Amino acid sequence: MPPPTPSSSVVRRSHEERVLTTLRAEGALSRAALARRVGLSRTTLSEITAELLARGAIVVVDTDSATRRGSGRPAERLALDPAAGQFVGIDFGHRRVQVAVADASHAIIAAGMERYPDAAGWDRRVALALDLVDRVSGSHSVHLDALQGIGIGVPGPYAGPEADGPHLTWRRQPAPERVDEAFAERFGAPAVVDNNTRLAALAEATSQPGPAGDLLYVRLSDGVGGGLVVSGRLITGAHGFAGEIGHVTAVPDGGPCRCGKRGCLETVASVSAILAAARSRGAEVDSVADLAAAVARDDPAVDATLREIGTTLGRTLGAAAMVLNPDEVVIGGEVARAAPVLVQQAAATVRHELYPVSSTEPVTVRAGRLRDSDGALGALAAVFHQSPLLSDYPNLEQATPVSLRRRAQ
Repeated sequence: MPPPTPSSSVVRRSHEERVLTTLRAEGALSRAALARRVGLSRTTLSEITAELLARGAIVVVDTDSATRRGSGRPAERLALDPAAGQFVGIDFGHRRVQVAVADASHAIIAAGMERYPDAAGWDRRVALALDLVDRVSGSHSVHLDALQGIGIGVPGPYAGPEADGPHLTWRRQPAPERVDEAFAERFGAPAVVDNNTRLAALAEATSQPGPAGDLLYVRLSDGVGGGLVVSGRLITGAHGFAGEIGHVTAVPDGGPCRCGKRGCLETVASVSAILAAARSRGAEVDSVADLAAAVARDDPAVDATLREIGTTLGRTLGAAAMVLNPDEVVIGGEVARAAPVLVQQAAATVRHELYPVSSTEPVTVRAGRLRDSDGALGALAAVFHQSPLLSDYPNLEQATPVSLRRRAQ
């Protein structure tokens, strides 16, 4: 038999996704019932379920003898086996690493966070993350002996500029081969690495039922980054920088940025920049919690600061939206929840920038649904979505392409 072609592999992953999604939504089904639900022939369905059974993604739970009519042989019923495998998502921020562990039904079964200094080296960050995976797994009695894949989000794409005469030479931070190799070696499972904010964009795009559309995402946190999802597909660009809106010049001749330029959006809309701007107006704010409290009591200095920054953010997002024409513009990060007025001001500015182009079908501008502490969910989404939506992503043959969901509380 000839080896499968790339197109046949994409079709097979699509069939697997439909089968797994249906089992997750409806519970145990016979092969005949499953074939009807997903619209596949019994022969094709039999091949797909045989492969999923061999990989341990699904199991035979019982037969339909209790409900079956007639004298025929009882049919086996198939279902997802939550204990059949685990997936790990890791999000490296500038000052903390977050870990989430999901089971084969994609329920989050363990999670945790560890802080480190912004100046911590990557050997230290990786060591803390490896230890954190062990600790959160152990504290929840999760054994990673069936680990199927690891998704890793890293800040970037730049470590910072290195002077080269009048030019700048950019280094990627951190070297992906160092990070994924460390986790693959420790846990014996394939790993995929990408920019953590792009992965957060993917998580936002797939956080609700139904097909994902076109989404432009920006996250305001320790730094400012972005991501672009088109028709549910994460766009990385020719060199992996697609969606890097944090390093678009927002204020010409503005303050210095860690990337080596001046006036980047990150110098205006990161958490530290927002707090500093509010303090310059006399507000007593040293944290996002302080900022939220000031917003709640209608502090005029904070309100003016947020509206000014929201306008700058909106102009930058509006320019990007004019070029990309997304369905949604999503502003994520802890500041977006702590200061709704910033999102409102940015939304009004985006609409102004796009008028009259989008006057009949205005773009939706909203705060992110996921919390900043859920950054590891984006890394999990990269592992889960090994499907035709991401057919050019690093192929993790063991990854199960179904939608992310949280364990019901």
